[in-house]
Amino acid sequence: MIDLVKLFAALGAGYLLGSISTAVLAGKMYGKDIREYGSKSAGLTNALRVLGKPAALRVLGKPAALLVLVGDILKGVAACLVGLYLGVYAGSGVAIDSMSMLLAGAGAIVGHNWPVFFGFRGGKGVLTAAAVLFMLDPIIALSCLSSFVVIVAATRFVSLGSICAALLFVVLSFIPVFGHTLYFQAFAMVMAFIVVAKHRANIGRLLSGTENKLRFKSGKPSS
Repeated sequence: MIDLVKLFAALGAGYLLGSISTAVLAGKMYGKDIREYGSKSAGLTNALRVLGKPAALRVLGKPAALLVLVGDILKGVAACLVGLYLGVYAGSGVAIDSMSMLLAGAGAIVGHNWPVFFGFRGGKGVLTAAAVLFMLDPIIALSCLSSFVVIVAATRFVSLGSICAALLFVVLSFIPVFGHTLYFQAFAMVMAFIVVAKHRANIGRLLSGTENKLRFKSGKPSS
């Protein structure tokens, strides 16, 4: 019974932390609701696109994007630390995972996507999910991050890199050498489903050839 209470506490704490939308807060500091511009997503990519336009790059874009980057990472880390502190573990076979950490991390990702403090309109959860994954398994996280970087560098499609990294996470979670439980694998599948589902509009644009590309230098925005 005590462990069940701790698991609900982990999920709830993670959700509340995840609901602190740094992209929305950064936009409001400069009089913009980032969810009304660009892709209408409250995440780092849209913050770079909306708040990092050439005319405002020096004054607005970099500080705002840095705030989003640091904030989205920190809330994922903080949620996992709460879960780790609560200390509820479960095993399957010879593997053991922290259930409270998994639920706190899941809560942070769900909170980022559907924040209670901002009308349940958030981002796509990729950056917070990456922070959570690094806390859960740094080796799998580095593998997914490497695939993300390679795909984005080759195609300049952040959405494609995010989707592929999420799917790779699922595949790696089932490889015995990483030693994870069925609970971890279920977490991986649910989180990947959320990431892919949140990118469904991007998938449509990728298939139609109209998806925006990431620009590494300032210039005329992509159509």
